[in-house]
Amino acid sequence: MKIEGIVAVVTGGASGLGRASAERLVAQGAKVVIADLEGSNGAAVAEEIGGGTRFVAADVTSEAQMEAVFDAADEMGAVRAVVHCAGRGGPIRVVDKNGFPGSLETYETVVRINLIGSFNVLRLGAARIAKTDSVDGERGAVVLTASVAAYEGQIGQIPYASAKAGVVGMTLVAARDLAGRQIRVCTIAPGTFDTPILSRLTDEVRGSLARAVPHPARLGHPDEFAMLACHILENPMLNGETIRLDGAIRMPPR
Repeated sequence: MKIEGIVAVVTGGASGLGRASAERLVAQGAKVVIADLEGSNGAAVAEEIGGGTRFVAADVTSEAQMEAVFDAADEMGAVRAVVHCAGRGGPIRVVDKNGFPGSLETYETVVRINLIGSFNVLRLGAARIAKTDSVDGERGAVVLTASVAAYEGQIGQIPYASAKAGVVGMTLVAARDLAGRQIRVCTIAPGTFDTPILSRLTDEVRGSLARAVPHPARLGHPDEFAMLACHILENPMLNGETIRLDGAIRMPPR
């Protein structure tokens, strides 16, 4: 699929991996709608990116709010791409330090945002893409975001790891499901990336995370995620696959 001229929706586009993806898509000639929470700086980011980029406030778990995002995208043209980056963590232990069971509320919240939110964006986005005309044998593609935590979740990451493993699990099934509609689905599983979440950590901790990556021994750059997302959209044989983007890191238990 040629990126130039398409309309794409990017969730979590106000910062980090989502913002980098939106910037690269616009640089390659796409029209983009950024979806992020109402309290984000999404409007300012859309203005900074330029190229007619629009911001629509939305919670990815809300059907109505995400429909509004896709309605805005439809106004710009035929929606052919979705890059879903929105998500959040929430550390809990199975049994906490005081011997009490881990928070079911926290677990449900993290799973709802990361897994249910992913399916909500996938299903709504695929329905819009399916309405477009087939071009060169395809209608469009969806890129989801998992994490290396799906494979090597660390202590305290049980809700996040569960949710991201669910995203990995839905990828091939979704690709098979949507093959008849000529829509591809792939997932990126990033390792440790230099995003606003990690910026809250001390330099010592960030340095330790960087040194844990075999090569290159540093944190990933958000634009490296965006490069892969765009390549997935462009390469018609990439389908049903989860691609680790992690510098060969394998996370230890803690």
